[in-house]
Amino acid sequence: MGGFSSGRPRTKGTIGNYLSIDVRRMKRDGCLVPDQSFIAHWECEGETVGSVIVRIHPDHVVLSDRCRPDGQDWVDKKYPVYLDWTPCNLGGQRPWFICPNDGCGRRVASLYGGEIFACRHCLKLAYPSQREAAFDRAFRRADRIRARLGWDAGIFRGRGPKPKGMHGATFLRLKAQHDQFVAESLAGAKAHFGRLGDPVDDWFDDMEAMLGI
Repeated sequence: MGGFSSGRPRTKGTIGNYLSIDVRRMKRDGCLVPDQSFIAHWECEGETVGSVIVRIHPDHVVLSDRCRPDGQDWVDKKYPVYLDWTPCNLGGQRPWFICPNDGCGRRVASLYGGEIFACRHCLKLAYPSQREAAFDRAFRRADRIRARLGWDAGIFRGRGPKPKGMHGATFLRLKAQHDQFVAESLAGAKAHFGRLGDPVDDWFDDMEAMLGI
């Protein structure tokens, strides 16, 4: 069960609205082998909305990018994206992209498709959680605690029992945190949606009473 804002269109300017490539996944899938190439493509409702050919070189990859911005004609671009490697604490190396956008050069794990693939800073993108309302964030945190307690998802389902084997003090602490997040979520949603009139206010009052908040 999603939060109060579930079902609303995604806000523009979040990473979820953009095609992306992740160098960590490329390494995990065994794709970072020099002289190897592969095609990544993205679909929406069965229609291809973007594709990129990735050619691997020892110190960089070459992206042959094909995109169709805002339904316009297809545009082809070809450009290098350099790689950097850093040691991992337990051995081995971790790859990074060096953002190819002019004047950037940030070391990042993911690039997002605009006119060229670039980092989220250059494209001024936020993570979805940075754009969600405070009451939705509280809803999500309450649901995370519910999952830990083994309760059904969704704050409107009320509280469940103490999980077998959980220490009583731990249960009381998590229950108090859950109730605080529920109260924050209901109060925030009531303030946000209350402008719709008394029936909405009355509904939230009933929910608070039912849940004992």
